[in-house]
Amino acid sequence: MDDKRYWVGFNLVKGIGAVRLQALREHFSDLSIAWQAPEDALRAAGLSQKLAERVAQVRTDVDLERMLEKIAGQGITVLTWEDEQYPRRLKEIDQPPPVLYVRGTLKTEDEWAVAVVGTRRISAYGRQVSEELAASLAQSGVTVVSGLARGVDAVAHQSALKAGGRTLAVLGSGVDRIYPPEHRGLAEQMLAHGALLSDYAPGTPPDASNFPPRNRIISGLSMAVVVVEAGETSGALITAQFAVDQGRDVFAVSGNILAPQSKGTNRLIQQGAQPLLAVRDLLETLDLNLATEQRSVRKVLPANEVEARLLGLLGPEPMHLDEIGQQTGLPIERVSATLVMMELKGLVRQVGGLNYVAVREDQADYSG
Repeated sequence: MDDKRYWVGFNLVKGIGAVRLQALREHFSDLSIAWQAPEDALRAAGLSQKLAERVAQVRTDVDLERMLEKIAGQGITVLTWEDEQYPRRLKEIDQPPPVLYVRGTLKTEDEWAVAVVGTRRISAYGRQVSEELAASLAQSGVTVVSGLARGVDAVAHQSALKAGGRTLAVLGSGVDRIYPPEHRGLAEQMLAHGALLSDYAPGTPPDASNFPPRNRIISGLSMAVVVVEAGETSGALITAQFAVDQGRDVFAVSGNILAPQSKGTNRLIQQGAQPLLAVRDLLETLDLNLATEQRSVRKVLPANEVEARLLGLLGPEPMHLDEIGQQTGLPIERVSATLVMMELKGLVRQVGGLNYVAVREDQADYSG
């Protein structure tokens, strides 16, 4: 596994994202080698002269060891593609962010998530819809994702917390630079019942150019995106487009055809977004009622000897279905059926290719 220092180092170089970082890993086989490579070797790996010079400049300017110590001291966790705790749904998108900085707690149940986004200039109607939507999702065991902005975002976060649910905020700044500043209190509340996430390094200011790209993370973390209110040029429409590109469902709340806050949502519906008429429609469409079932059944497990044996065998390292069958001596059909039930209960997770890992209660959370 590559040393996280070098993931962070390359993350600090403007212009090196998922594609270029992966190319460097493939060329050098290890990011530590890539980080120490001379400029001509970086150019041979596909970087432009300008990017190679930026790498050299960051190497000169930044003490990575000290920076990671400072990050850890701020209660911030660094997650990379190589970490099991990296959000699975986000990792599935095209070009997921190589590095995520997290304050708070990510849980396995956050895979059951819906983004609620919209205009900063929220109307009374938009506020009511946002409150009821976020509260209903939270009460159904669904994590609410948004961007901590004024308007719809803030109402969604607040309502999810008030309903006793979980909520995640994706920032267009470092997770230590809360914007807008009046949401610092809200951000602190979220740390106990969710997390703040960003692919921008701590200390990054909330520059306007940072916000549109972060919207791909909001949609990437979510099973669906709901746009409550949005003007014709709202950033929420960018989130909706990312969701479409990522194969996520997009819902929009219809509104007054004369209201500027509804022009964007009405157009989304015209273009094929699903009109949101009731929260139960969203829950049924995405089968999100299973989120509540997963939480309730988990408390009584393992339910039998077979589940206990499988849970005792599995650990954090992926194990293939065939190997599980061989080591337990059980019929493969019974092992497969039991693993399906255990996955529903949140005890195990399939990580691709019929490979499974255990997700024990004491391992389900990842706190920064």
